[in-house]
Amino acid sequence: MGKNHTATGQKKISAKRSRIRKIAFVGPQHEPLSSICVEELIERFLQFTRHERGLAENTQSAYQRDLQTYGAWLNGGSPLTVTIQNLGDYLGTLSDKGQSRATIARKAATLRCFYSFLQLEGVLVDNPAEQLVLARRDDTIPAVLSAHQVDQLLDSPSRFTSTGVRDRALLELLYATGCRASEVSSLQLTDLRLEEQFCTCRGKGNKERVVPLGQRAHAAISQWIQDHRPQFLSGSNEQNHVIVSSRGNKLSRMRIWEIVREHATAAGLANDISPHTLRHSFATHLVAGGVDLRHVQEMLGHASIATTQRYTHVDSGRLRNVHQQYHPRS
Repeated sequence: MGKNHTATGQKKISAKRSRIRKIAFVGPQHEPLSSICVEELIERFLQFTRHERGLAENTQSAYQRDLQTYGAWLNGGSPLTVTIQNLGDYLGTLSDKGQSRATIARKAATLRCFYSFLQLEGVLVDNPAEQLVLARRDDTIPAVLSAHQVDQLLDSPSRFTSTGVRDRALLELLYATGCRASEVSSLQLTDLRLEEQFCTCRGKGNKERVVPLGQRAHAAISQWIQDHRPQFLSGSNEQNHVIVSSRGNKLSRMRIWEIVREHATAAGLANDISPHTLRHSFATHLVAGGVDLRHVQEMLGHASIATTQRYTHVDSGRLRNVHQQYHPRS
């Protein structure tokens, strides 16, 4: 009796595990799958990344955006009938639109993951994206602001309105820490150590790092939190995030991009300035000032020092001065 009970229990566990593994497509596919719309396939892939692989929310969002762009390019066609030539044409259109090599490489990687999933689930026998050759990352650094331009941008928000004080705190925080927009968006009050002038950031892979806060950032954030943030929380359940919207909600990553652009325009700067421009400026100015590359790597949260080393090549003026000072025939 005990053996039968054990065997029954093992069968139930085995069946449950089988159902968990096969979350997208149950059983063999006996009929043509061309009728399955691309939106459904994308949604099932995203469910897989969410529940099976447990990927970070930002990674899932990037997959979703990339596949929505791909679905729009298909224009009603089925992703199950494409060839490697079709995928090459798609990536070619991205290049024609002026997208960077890094962006195209990321979208190609997304396609490889998507089609590998369909192959894993038995939807496809052959994976057309398997033959995609990912382009080498473009090592060029996006535009970097000068110290004077940073001052112009950070002085743009009004000092006399609650929204202006919030935006000033946001811009100071971005430049003082070199954080990504998503990291600032998720920053909580418990991550701040204002009395010690540092904060704890959570980057890719939910890895934590400690980043110092300068005096100006400290002053701007303190003024925002003490004098103005409570006004934004009236009628809202939000209690934790440092930077909040006018309705008291967590400020989204895209809204942070919009705020940076709005103040860049108001300051008379280029209209393509983004939170990442401030991140690159933060790193460039530290390297130019002589900060050890390992320290810059730690503050940026780079997994590899090779990524941080790109910033050693951007300050041509400093290199020219060094050459003139030390080269015997300069």
